[in-house]
Amino acid sequence: MTTHSRISPLGWIESHADRLAIGLSGLCMVHCLTSAILLALLSTAGGMLLNPIFHEIGLTIAIGFGILALGRGIAAHGYMMPASVGALGLGIMAGAMSLPHDGSGLETIWTLVGVGLLALGHDLNRRATY
Repeated sequence: MTTHSRISPLGWIESHADRLAIGLSGLCMVHCLTSAILLALLSTAGGMLLNPIFHEIGLTIAIGFGILALGRGIAAHGYMMPASVGALGLGIMAGAMSLPHDGSGLETIWTLVGVGLLALGHDLNRRATY
């Protein structure tokens, strides 16, 4: 007879934080690409999706997952590289928010670079932990 231990909701989130963060990064990429395409096609809908509040909330959530998952990773495996790569990605994402939304695509490109680095940091963290 096997006994299964119950994991609290917070414990489940902590044990799956890197995977959740990678998924969030993917959603961010979809949002950025969709916003850029919609901006080109429908200026009204694109303008609504490019509202700065979406970016501010998204970056705040990404920073929260980064602190939780990457910080937990440092404590679990002791490697700084995943957290460093993830922090670089967060920094690039934050810097991209200061670029103009002029339709040049520069802000989108830098955001995608940052999101990709953040996802890589979480993937490195996940691999080092398990």
